Amino acid sequence: MAKGYWIASIDVRDPEGYKAYVAAAKPAFESHGARFLARGGAAEAVEGNGRARNVIIEFDSLETARACYESADYQKAKAIRQTIAEGSIVLVEGYDG
Repeated sequence: MAKGYWIASIDVRDPEGYKAYVAAAKPAFESHGARFLARGGAAEAVEGNGRARNVIIEFDSLETARACYESADYQKAKAIRQTIAEGSIVLVEGYDG
């Protein structure tokens, strides 16, 4: 079965407030077996508009990635994130070829 991924690109307006989002999101990630492949760190936009913070999270499947996003725990965290940051999150099925 192909893995599932969150690919998030975020501009954080309030770095201190973002810490509350990270803490609130942790239970959702832990309960869905999330593995962070990239989390912040240096980034270089070579095409298009880049964002300051880029995150790639791996899950066992696309269905698990979606379940994490839709979980009550993550929805609480999302409400915090949306007040202190803007960006995009895309759910992607991995290549299983």
